[in-house]
Amino acid sequence: MISFFRKIRQKLLHENRVTRYLVYALGEIFLVVIGILIALQVNNWNESRKSRNFEQEILSLIDQNLSRDSSVIAAELQKALIANATTDSILNQVEKGVFEENLYVWMAKVIRFERFKSQSSGFEVLKSKGIDVISDKDLQIDLINYYDEVLFRLNQAILDVENSFNVDWIPVVKSEFYDFDYEDRLEPRNLEDFFNNPSHIILFKMFQDNREGSISRMEIALAEISSLRTSIKNQLK
Repeated sequence: MISFFRKIRQKLLHENRVTRYLVYALGEIFLVVIGILIALQVNNWNESRKSRNFEQEILSLIDQNLSRDSSVIAAELQKALIANATTDSILNQVEKGVFEENLYVWMAKVIRFERFKSQSSGFEVLKSKGIDVISDKDLQIDLINYYDEVLFRLNQAILDVENSFNVDWIPVVKSEFYDFDYEDRLEPRNLEDFFNNPSHIILFKMFQDNREGSISRMEIALAEISSLRTSIKNQLK
């Protein structure tokens, strides 16, 4: 088409028909501009499609990560809830002066700590590409809040329990227990003497209070994950 206009221009110029020559020249320029605009639009469509495809892929990966986080946190939360309920059972039984072997098993459920490591590969890839890949601004904010704030506080709370185990309980276990089977059985050298020591009762209460903090943070994390996964599923439709 452009070649056609060029031939006409050359003929008009040869015939000294300047006005029509300019009209055809402008027509040729117009076609060039239109061609460029169409090419740019097609390129924009392609880039938009690539960006959308990547957004879908990264959200799918993040959703898988969140699903795994949810399963692990829920399992650890259950252990923590059992531990604190068992602490109440121990303290109630000891208060009644009943020192029986069930306390060995109960103590093993209490004198322990929870573990959790988030699966964050999807979010790390997203950060490397730029959070703006996510088209939903609210979802951007919620993802940042979960990975930078919620998980930070959760990990701190879980670490507090682990530190208390290492600092407060390990010395007691080493000095007061002769049988230690982690999560199964803890047997003091003298059960009654052990529980008649007020400092040991305080340890149980402090550990229980410390664990309450991690329970609260795990519940918050699970609620945040549920909300995030709902938002992600809406984007994946």
